[in-house]
Amino acid sequence: MARPLPGARVMRIDFTPLPMTELRTRPGEILDRVAEDGEAFVIERNGRQRACLVPISVFLPDISPARITRELDELEKAGEVAQTTINDAREVAITVKQQQSDCAYTIIITLPHNYPNSCPRVYVGELKDDAPHRFADGALCIFGVVGAWNPGKHTARDALENARRWLGGYEAWQLTGAWPEAGSQHGQ
Repeated sequence: MARPLPGARVMRIDFTPLPMTELRTRPGEILDRVAEDGEAFVIERNGRQRACLVPISVFLPDISPARITRELDELEKAGEVAQTTINDAREVAITVKQQQSDCAYTIIITLPHNYPNSCPRVYVGELKDDAPHRFADGALCIFGVVGAWNPGKHTARDALENARRWLGGYEAWQLTGAWPEAGSQHGQ
């Protein structure tokens, strides 16, 4: 039996056997059961398992592909060099390298399921463990209260710009030990 790679997430999927003849006679109905009801099937032919049908959500995030494309196009038009991956939670993770002062940072903008109705989470890889103005999971506090994120107006590019402002505050904090006031040179 194959073992998962170290660090890999194991996903439990309950498969129902489906004879190939049944798939041939009712393909639309079977596809609807997969797409709409989340059922998963192992297709059998001549008594052998040959393939499987699973909902696309098993592999991809619950965000409109058109919205993801729009977000990436906007970043590209702004001259940003971004890499996109799907994380273990099947969320879109957009990574941008940021040179600020004498430091190189990796900014990761995570678009959660139900984005843009849920605001993105933003992380920076090269921070001190005791860096302030972060949530318990390490995400930057850049949107304040929930009302600060407007799904009809804000995009991943806005999150990136907020992260850059946050990094200005972080660098000031490293120098002075105090987070700058809002409205100051390094404040948000």
